[in-house]
This record gives sequence, structure tokens and C-alpha cells, in this order.
Amino acid sequence: MAAIMAARGQGLVQDFDFFVVVDFEATCMKDVRIFPQEIIEFPAVLVDGATGRIESVFRRYVRPKHHPVLTQFCRELTGIRQEDVDGGVELGEGLWMHDSWLKAATAGAWSLAVVTWGDWDCRIMLESECRFKGIEKPSYFDRWINLRVTLQEAVRAAGLDWEGRLHCGLDDARNTARLLVELMRRGVKMTITGSLAPPPPIQQKEQQPQLLTSPCGGSSAPSLIQQKQQQPPQPHMISPCDGTSATCFCYCRVPTRGGVVSVPGPMQGKCFFGCGNWTPAMGPVCPYFVWTN
Repeated sequence: MAAIMAARGQGLVQDFDFFVVVDFEATCMKDVRIFPQEIIEFPAVLVDGATGRIESVFRRYVRPKHHPVLTQFCRELTGIRQEDVDGGVELGEGLWMHDSWLKAATAGAWSLAVVTWGDWDCRIMLESECRFKGIEKPSYFDRWINLRVTLQEAVRAAGLDWEGRLHCGLDDARNTARLLVELMRRGVKMTITGSLAPPPPIQQKEQQPQLLTSPCGGSSAPSLIQQKQQQPPQPHMISPCDGTSATCFCYCRVPTRGGVVSVPGPMQGKCFFGCGNWTPAMGPVCPYFVWTN
């Protein structure tokens, strides 16, 4: 903190020409994990890395596919109306529109860093939804500056009051951008704090599908690509795995684990695969689950 205060007012040359601050809002329910969770507001604020000036803002509402009707809790939390998302775009189109806006606003020549308040926006929300829906996203979303982690103490020193509505994506992005500008003015140099791990290795197409060890009868369970051919996936069981990787990974990027139902009842003896990041107390970290027989 002493170093930050000593540099106050001096400023530092940043490593990036521009910063784009994002703060997604997504479908949600009170006290219940919704699956799949989908982005419903896509806001961004562009900050000039040399001057600290806010150059442009972007906002698109996104139409959710799996839970098209917003819950009352979600509407009250975010201030987003049902008609906003009904008239919104699909996420893939929103990403394309954002990329076009960014290229126009920066004249197409820039070094850019995404800025967030927390890792949820890029590491979890955007990444998992794009994987789930098979959407290609711009590579600049694969690494980011988490303002909360980098500058936790400097937030209090900045002495800024929050403006607008909390959980309004654009207001949150504007306030995070204001904090970014103030910290740049005080001499804080921004560096990347988070990035996505490289994806698991991909098998060549001529190789046979990978078989996953099954606890049922000593046999092996087919990979997810074979399961998809055998039966159409149900909406609540759609897998993030495309069957081309050597190991099937959950949204949380942990290898899946199999089991067999031992509790007496209609499902006894059935085999399944689910999230490998699981504890008896917390349950699975992500909602991936599929029956194998």
C-alpha cells in the first residue's frame, strides 16, 4: 500500500493500450443452482490505457435458450425485464457484435486486456456457456485482470462511491472502470491475474473412441460420443464433453468419475458418470451428470 500511495498522481505506463471492463449478468434463482446458467446481459466499458479516459460503452441483452422466462428473483436482482431478454440476441451473436464494436472503437490495432471484478465472468460463466453451446469466443477472453485480487487494499484507498444499481451489468462495469482509472492514476500497473488452462489434448479422428472405466460388471462404458449416438441427450443432461478428448472433463475441468446406484429402488444397479470434483458435504462442483446404461 505504501508503494501505491507513494506513486499517487504519478501514473505508470501500462502494458496495454486498452482495457475492456466486463460484468456479465446471468439467469439465476434464489438459493437454488440453475442449470444451465446463461448470460442475459453483456456489457463492456472501454478504457484508454494511456489517458485513463472511458472511450466507449457496449451493452447487449442476451436471450436465454434453456430458461427463457426470468425468475422474479432474477428480475429484481438485476433490474432486467422479461422484454429485455425476449428482444435480445443469442450469445454467439452478442460476442460477434462485441468484437465488431471493439475493433471499431480501437481502430482495429491494439494490445488489450479484459478487466473483471472477480474470476467468475471469464473463468466460469462465459467459458462454461460457450463450451456447453459450442460457441467460439474471442481469445482475449482467455485471460484477464481480476481487479479484486490485484488491488484489494487499493479499493478502500480510492474512496470511490458506487454509482447506479448494484447487479446492473453496465453500472457494475462502469464502476469497475472508474476504479480502474483511479488506480491507474495512482500509479498502479495492471498485469494479467487469471487465464484459462490449455484444453485437454485432442485425439486424431482415425483413433478409436476412448473407453472410460465403468464400475458395472467389469465392462467398459462408451465415451460420450457413442452415448450421443445411442440416445438423444435430455436438456438437463447435456454434457460439455464432445467425445473427441482422451478423457471426459466437466465444466470445472476435472475428469469425470463413474459409479453405480446401490440404494434399493428403481434406479438400483444403474451406472453413471458425473462431476469428478465431488465431496459428501458439498456434492458436485458442477452439474454434469449422465447415465451410462
